[in-house]
Amino acid sequence: MSLLIKGEIKEDWFDKVSADGEYVRKDSQFRNVITADEAEKDRYHLYVSYACPWAHRTLIFRKLKKLEDIISVSVVHPFMDNHGWDFNDDFPAATGDSLYNFKRMHEIYTKAQADYSGIVTVPVLWDKKEETIVNNESSEIIRILNSAFNHLIEDEDARKLDLYPKEKQVEIDKVNNLVYENINNGVYRTGFATTQKFYEKAYNRLFNALDEMEKILSQKRYLTGEKITEADWRLFVTLIRFDEVYVGHFKCNKKRIYDYPNLYNFMLELYQWPGVADTTFLDHIKYHYYSSHDMINSTRIVPLGPEQDLMQKHNREKI
Repeated sequence: MSLLIKGEIKEDWFDKVSADGEYVRKDSQFRNVITADEAEKDRYHLYVSYACPWAHRTLIFRKLKKLEDIISVSVVHPFMDNHGWDFNDDFPAATGDSLYNFKRMHEIYTKAQADYSGIVTVPVLWDKKEETIVNNESSEIIRILNSAFNHLIEDEDARKLDLYPKEKQVEIDKVNNLVYENINNGVYRTGFATTQKFYEKAYNRLFNALDEMEKILSQKRYLTGEKITEADWRLFVTLIRFDEVYVGHFKCNKKRIYDYPNLYNFMLELYQWPGVADTTFLDHIKYHYYSSHDMINSTRIVPLGPEQDLMQKHNREKI
C-alpha cells in the first residue's frame, strides 16, 4: 500500500511502525454498503491483488457465490514499490486497469476523492455507475458479496449459500476477532516488527492462536461446527500463505502449517473446494512478498520452495 496526503504520496507503504517497533495497521476509510436495490449486474468492479490475503477472501466469495458474471475484476501486478500497487500487466494473470487504464492504484482513490488522504489498499469495491469507491474493507466487502446480490444469482445453490448465517453470527464474530488479531494480522505484526520485544510478543500470540485453532479443528469439521462459514475462509487465506512465505520471510518459524495435522488437512480441504484453487496464485504470493519487502529481503531473491501437494487427499470427512 501507499499513503496519500491530498493526492501526493508522502511516505512509503511500510511506514506504519510505532516508535517502539510495533507494527500498527491503519483502518480502511471507505465503508459504505450495497443494498439489494443498489445491486445491479455489471455495476460493480473489484480491484484486487492475487498476492494479498485480504483481497483473496473477496475473490473466494465472488467465486463461491458465482458472481463472476455480475462483478468484474482488475488484478494489480504483484510487485509493490514505495508508490504502492501498479497496473503493469507484464506478469502472468495481472490484468491492468480494465476500467480507466490507470497506471497506479492510488489513481483510483483520487478519482473517487480528489483530495483523498489515507492509505491506498486492495481490495476495492468500485461503483462504475457513480464512479466512486463503495468499500475498501475486505471484511465488509465479503458480507456485501454474501447477500446483496442474491436476487441476481442464477445458480440456486450459490444463491442459497449463506456464509454468515444469523444463528452463527455471534460465534463467527468471536472466532474472527481471535483469528484477525493474532493470525491474519499476527503474521504481519511478527514480520514487520523492528524490535525483538514486539517480534516475540506477536510471535507468541500467533502460535498460541494457531494451537487453539488446531484444537478446535480436532473436534469440529469447521471452526464453528458442521457447516463452512466466513470464519473458515478468513483463516484459510493466511494458512495457504504460511508455509510458502510467512515461515521464512516473516520469521514465523516455530512450526509450519504442515506440522499441524488438523490445520493442514483443513487447509487442503478448503483449497480443494470447487473453484477456490482458481483464486489462489502462489506465484503472485511469493513474488510479491519476497520482491517487494526489501527492508526484510534486500536481495529480492524469490525462493523456489517449498514443494507442496495441495491436491493430496485430506482427512476432514472423518471429523
